[in-house]
Amino acid sequence: MKVSWVLWWILTIIEVGAFLTFSIFLWFREVDATGAVQTTELKWFSIGIMATLFIIPFLTQLVWLIVNIITSKKLKSQNQNV
Repeated sequence: MKVSWVLWWILTIIEVGAFLTFSIFLWFREVDATGAVQTTELKWFSIGIMATLFIIPFLTQLVWLIVNIITSKKLKSQNQNV
């Protein structure tokens, strides 16, 4: 069970790091790949689109967290009964 928690933390840190890195990149770029000048509204829109794409891995992490918590509680209660 400990391995599952360690992997969960590692993947969560990677996911949050990737989101922050891409968000910073999108915020500080002046011109996108098509040559369009990035206004504040376009920057927020780009970050919003990226955030919607990050929802799927976030939900997967959330389900994995719930499974880890439930499994940890079951193992803890079994160890106390023995």
